[in-house]
Amino acid sequence: MTLRGTDSDTVRRVLETGESLPGTFGFAGEVDGRLVRDVLGRVPLFVDHAADAWAFEPGSLEDPALFPAGSVAAPGEAPASVWSLPEPTPDEPEVALEGLDRALRTAIDRVRERDLDIAVAFSGGVDSALVAELLDAPIYVVGFPDSHDVEAARTAAAAMDRELTVVELEPADLERAVPDVARAIGRTNAMDVQIALPLYLVGEYVAADGFDALAVGQGADELFGGYEKVVRLDHRVEAETTRGAVREQVRSLPEQLPRDVRAIEATGLEPVAPLLHDSVIDAALRLPDELLADEEVRKRGFRRVASESLPEVVAMRDKKAVQYGSLVARELDRLARQAGYKRRIDDHVTKYVESLLET
Repeated sequence: MTLRGTDSDTVRRVLETGESLPGTFGFAGEVDGRLVRDVLGRVPLFVDHAADAWAFEPGSLEDPALFPAGSVAAPGEAPASVWSLPEPTPDEPEVALEGLDRALRTAIDRVRERDLDIAVAFSGGVDSALVAELLDAPIYVVGFPDSHDVEAARTAAAAMDRELTVVELEPADLERAVPDVARAIGRTNAMDVQIALPLYLVGEYVAADGFDALAVGQGADELFGGYEKVVRLDHRVEAETTRGAVREQVRSLPEQLPRDVRAIEATGLEPVAPLLHDSVIDAALRLPDELLADEEVRKRGFRRVASESLPEVVAMRDKKAVQYGSLVARELDRLARQAGYKRRIDDHVTKYVESLLET
């Protein structure tokens, strides 16, 4: 397969028009001898310039580098930026909420059209809960027995009257999976491995249960204002408004998504991210500041739409980042220290990950 995510005719059309959100879940690959990758890099694409080669996974290339999102390159030429993130004027609040509701249902319809046998990676937070509810798909949570995510998922599933499969981890699961995850994502740094591990481990279980695809709530925090820094406007952002800071987080997706996609694909499953459909991205970009985040509520507009489908306690729930909520970060740190990589050693968890790749 030389193109993933959509058909060649769609890519040819957007190459002609410059339209950056043509109604897909992203795309990447080769069309008419040119490499392409959508504006948010939702489909990974890696290149090895020295070997004049490309691939959808880093492991098949000797010196892989991410092909830039929103770019096109003919053979032997440097990538040229073709598509950019739209900058629509924010809608009035009620118009924006109606648009977001329509967009979410459009995205879900596009997923259903594919007739995949899907399970949902479920943390008990509003993002994965809404995906699970709209898809009406089985839900799985992964984490250590005393983790926040396992408890949150159990209470959310009960509130939603849903059956939940709990994938309880033990340290040996991490030790076994780390090398496979690091190779799949092409990264060994502690943070990326800690984030990818829960996706990979729940994916293994879902694949063993016979499913084709794993649906995730990825993208919601970036699109709708889920991060503290977009409210604080601290040193981590350059923008001077919440809306501008949210836009910065959206532009960070091309670097993050290949990690998550590759972690799921390594289990043999197809990743499905309904919240990253073009229609949802367009609707998110139209949300005014008051529907994004403030000191009281983050993802305000998204939660208001979600509350039409979810119990209020689930729609308004905050959650921890997956590496902390599942306790994977804590347990990987513990394994590193037990292996002799003490915290006084610079980046000790990364060094531990690299050591597992050598064995």
